[in-house]
Amino acid sequence: MNVSVLPGSDRQLVDLVRACGVQVTILSVEDLATLAHKTARQPSAIVVDQRERTTIPAELAALKRMHPSTGVLMVLPRLDGALVLEAMRVGANECVADPVTRDDLNAALERIAAQLQPGTRGDVFAILGAKGGVGATTVAVNVATMLNKLRPASTLMMDLHMTYGDAGIFLGAEPRFSTCDALENMHRMDAKVLRGLITETRSGLHLLASSDHLVSTPVDVGRLRALIDLASAEFPYVVLDVPRSDTAVLDSLGAVRAIVIVANQEVATVRGAARIARALEQRYGKDRVSIVITRHDAKAQVQQQDVERVTGRSVSHLFPNDYPSAIASLNNGRPLVLDNHNKLAGALSSFTHTLAQIPAGRPVREKTSGMFSFIGGRRLTGASQEK
Repeated sequence: MNVSVLPGSDRQLVDLVRACGVQVTILSVEDLATLAHKTARQPSAIVVDQRERTTIPAELAALKRMHPSTGVLMVLPRLDGALVLEAMRVGANECVADPVTRDDLNAALERIAAQLQPGTRGDVFAILGAKGGVGATTVAVNVATMLNKLRPASTLMMDLHMTYGDAGIFLGAEPRFSTCDALENMHRMDAKVLRGLITETRSGLHLLASSDHLVSTPVDVGRLRALIDLASAEFPYVVLDVPRSDTAVLDSLGAVRAIVIVANQEVATVRGAARIARALEQRYGKDRVSIVITRHDAKAQVQQQDVERVTGRSVSHLFPNDYPSAIASLNNGRPLVLDNHNKLAGALSSFTHTLAQIPAGRPVREKTSGMFSFIGGRRLTGASQEK
């Protein structure tokens, strides 16, 4: 375990931390600012001696916003409720008080280490439209619902349209909280907090919805990456409904197993799919990016081979054109795969099996989900218009 120490005048603290059997480096406040950079390599934990400081370094809060999974142990003059609350607000995982002993430090560092241990991660799938209105949300919601149907209580649907996303409508849900709420509380996030922000929909699928209030704050890449990572530690499957035009969201997909670009047989959409696919495969590799066609029409002017020629890749799946069924599903707030009474539902079900590599007719293999580590909660909602 690599531990960095931001000491005060009492240099004995460094010796006590070193006595816990960890590798120790000494930090300055300026070093904290350097660690707050997006690409900075993080220690396993940071010990901050707060006994003589009147305020907590602002650099620490900035670091935790960018790297929420970095453990922080705060050494306080006393375990006063106000002091502990202030420490937690900037992201402290553990607090110990004066007089400090090696045993206190060792126990706190062991708890942080346990929080940081990587558990089995769930599979994360990102779905985005090459253009608005191609049915990307329809695909995302039905894939998530089908995964949850195959293995109940296994799947989290995350709507990454920060405002006015439609996943809640497709699922007949009226969530109290949103993805924005989760991102705002990443400095104190843990499994309990995340569960408190999630809505369980009528089908049993878990939903972290879009906000129905206009959000002007840009997405923080570090926080979103951490949120996706934490969600995958708690759920065997996480399905992301991704906006194609938000570069911060597109930069946050490093943990994603597969990225699905939804297109149709329109020239503008095909060109958009080609541009998005090139950009994403440069970032995440060609093997993780695929293209599907919705509302497929065998007689359309733009054929499957045309899409493949322009995008430079094979189309992995075709969804038949059944617009009336899709709209009825949206209006009823009931995903198509729950009933599976038509060809579109069957195609969505088949695609889900293929995407998640689940053989049809076989039970889903259990995955042990991990847990995560921080503290809090708050409010907002999901809303309108097909993606």
